[in-house]
Amino acid sequence: MSHTMVIFGASGDLTSRKLIPALYRQFCRGRLPTPTRIVGVSRSPFTSEQWREQLAQSTQKFVKDDFDLNAWNGFAEQIFYQAGDIENEQDFHRLAQVLNEIEAGQKTDRVYYLSTMPQLYAHAIAQLGKAGLNIDTNGARRVVIEKPFGTDLQSAQKLNIEIHQTFREDQIYRIDHYLGKETVQNMLALRFGNTIFEPLWNRNYIDHVQITVAEEVKVGRRGGYYDKSGILRDMFQNHIFQLMMVTAMEAPVRYTGEFVRDEKVKVLQAIRPYKGSDFAQYGVRGQYIGYQDEEGIPDDSQTETFAVLKFYLDNWRWRGVPFYLRSGKAMSCRTTQIVIQFREPPHMLFGNEKTCRPDANRLVIQIQPAEGMQLHFQSKVPDSDMKLRLSELDFRFDSSGKELPDAYQRLLLDALLGDPGLFARSDEVEQAWRIIDPIIAAWKSPAAPTLHPYEPGLWGPTQSSEWMEEQGRSWFDVCPII
Repeated sequence: MSHTMVIFGASGDLTSRKLIPALYRQFCRGRLPTPTRIVGVSRSPFTSEQWREQLAQSTQKFVKDDFDLNAWNGFAEQIFYQAGDIENEQDFHRLAQVLNEIEAGQKTDRVYYLSTMPQLYAHAIAQLGKAGLNIDTNGARRVVIEKPFGTDLQSAQKLNIEIHQTFREDQIYRIDHYLGKETVQNMLALRFGNTIFEPLWNRNYIDHVQITVAEEVKVGRRGGYYDKSGILRDMFQNHIFQLMMVTAMEAPVRYTGEFVRDEKVKVLQAIRPYKGSDFAQYGVRGQYIGYQDEEGIPDDSQTETFAVLKFYLDNWRWRGVPFYLRSGKAMSCRTTQIVIQFREPPHMLFGNEKTCRPDANRLVIQIQPAEGMQLHFQSKVPDSDMKLRLSELDFRFDSSGKELPDAYQRLLLDALLGDPGLFARSDEVEQAWRIIDPIIAAWKSPAAPTLHPYEPGLWGPTQSSEWMEEQGRSWFDVCPII
């Protein structure tokens, strides 16, 4: 089977920084289907040869030591360019002619990758339909859409309706690069490939779950966009919810795309909606000091750069177990981690329970940058009278000596091969907005919880730690050792 990937927005940063390097690395590993053609489309007046030369330089920059000129020359033979404007219907008809010439009548699966501004998604897809590029009589036709997928429930539903006028749901691949990370996928292997964890993965043994996505950087040049978005839209509705779904989902009956996505959606459906005082009591808002001085930020901005949300899942497995979701800018370090905090033993045999109560077991899954996991458990201090200490089993993915593949390498290959398991479905996207929208509205209302300032370089406002302590718990604030 022949394959073609058409990248709209070919001259943009995402294409040169992520997409082409990911495809090149898969080519070098012999994993790209043969043949796979790559066709770039943008308004820039390049020839195919000029685009290849530009990509050679950018790919060498981003893959560094992995760049091999001979391998690149073989890869570049399948790279083409067609100038085109998304606003011009005739350009899409010309693109259809070019694709037919390149594919030479072969039955070909095509992937249309929208690496464009979100405002152009619906228009680009409509143009594909007008040119007949969605018709799948001579091979599959798929479209890959980058986040953000809407800015609220209403806009997401509107975009879904517009896309469904041209493509069926099974042709639509909504990408969230977090799901392409090896450590996120390893959560499924950890839970469903072992007998030691799954029997404990429930309300009887787990006290609570923490999911943290911390960024060391400030908003920088994204100020204009970020102030309209805020941390809830930017991180919670997509990335953090994806991590929660993978952590909490039930085992699918088979490891296939639709069955996996069915179980993920059930997690969102089980989330208990906020009511009344929950909007104030189940979260913490924060903004780093100096945010209002950033370029493009109003002096009186009340946009959150830090947030904590607590959710309960009303199902058999997780009833009564709080999920604490946390994310922020200008934090102590860059880390994404999932902490499974187990319950304490029912009766403590060793030590003084009041003055020296040992920590309960904890499983820490490091998503990035120190990919791996650590299991914290109690052991005896040598040559002591049954004094306990916290010990650790540490597994790192990089211990094998192999560099972990970039998330886009897995996701692009899945899109080419037609595996939707790591992509979001329309009902999943809409359900996530149903959960987040009321919280965003409440936090923008006159009755919004206090927006706490915090110094850059910390773990958010001190009120976040105090809030956890009031619930008899504490954050796992440990920067990973890379």
